Amino acid sequence: MSTVKEAVEVEVPLRVAYGQWTQFEEFPKFMEGVEEVRQLDDRHNHWTMSIGGVRREFDTEIVDQLLDDRITWRSVAGDTRQRGSVRFERIDDTNTRVELTMDVEPTGMAEKGADALGMIDRRVKGDLRRFKDYVESGGGEVGGWRGRIRPGDAGSPL
Repeated sequence: MSTVKEAVEVEVPLRVAYGQWTQFEEFPKFMEGVEEVRQLDDRHNHWTMSIGGVRREFDTEIVDQLLDDRITWRSVAGDTRQRGSVRFERIDDTNTRVELTMDVEPTGMAEKGADALGMIDRRVKGDLRRFKDYVESGGGEVGGWRGRIRPGDAGSPL
């Protein structure tokens, strides 16, 4: 399993950065290779991606989500095995640090080759740069999800 860790500072308040990240269905607008994310419920998303010309579909489950602080997930079904966390840190009233850590287990030859060449790491770095551009340009965040999910609970809104 490969670990990728990257951070970016965005020039928006913490609440805006966090709120935009909770808009999972907007991910294709700034994440390379992500064709679609469908939010199934507060905890589950279905992903369709293209990695090295190979189409992958998988489901993720949010296992921990703390308002304006972090979102932690893991894959639960499909072609891709991963887990990760994104953390949000207030720098000041108008700047936020976004740190993404992902553990990815390449499953096919294309993904193993991409991982060996450092392409997964570069893709994550690029995705964070594009997130920065997207959220700073006004993106699409119109409120975001303001709930709390704890390991083992149903994740009811606040």
